[in-house]
Amino acid sequence: MHELTITEHLLDHCIQEARSQNASRIRTIRVCIGELRGIVPDCIQIYLDMLSEGTIAEGVRLEAEFLPVKVSCRDCGQEGEITPRHLACPHCGGLNLKIRSGKEFYIKSMEVDINGNKSTAPDHGLE
Repeated sequence: MHELTITEHLLDHCIQEARSQNASRIRTIRVCIGELRGIVPDCIQIYLDMLSEGTIAEGVRLEAEFLPVKVSCRDCGQEGEITPRHLACPHCGGLNLKIRSGKEFYIKSMEVDINGNKSTAPDHGLE
């Protein structure tokens, strides 16, 4: 259910940004999601379909890119990537890890129409 709140904030931010660029339509929203974030893109798309009705984002398509979990091990000093299903140092098997990345959630870019022309607008991170 947390995807509903996330989607509301995401949509509001994208509509504001698109309007500031004089966009007439938002076609695509590209997001980056850390694997530890627990966000389900299909749920966000369902909520986008409902919440965007009657707005410049109606019919918007969500594209999600998952970012790996990167850690540094406090036991062996090595850095590496882990999966949410295997939370141990890939080098020594230790569990004394510091998470470096994998909890992100931000807008990477949007594809919008400005005066009938397609444009890709970079956006700022949304945590």
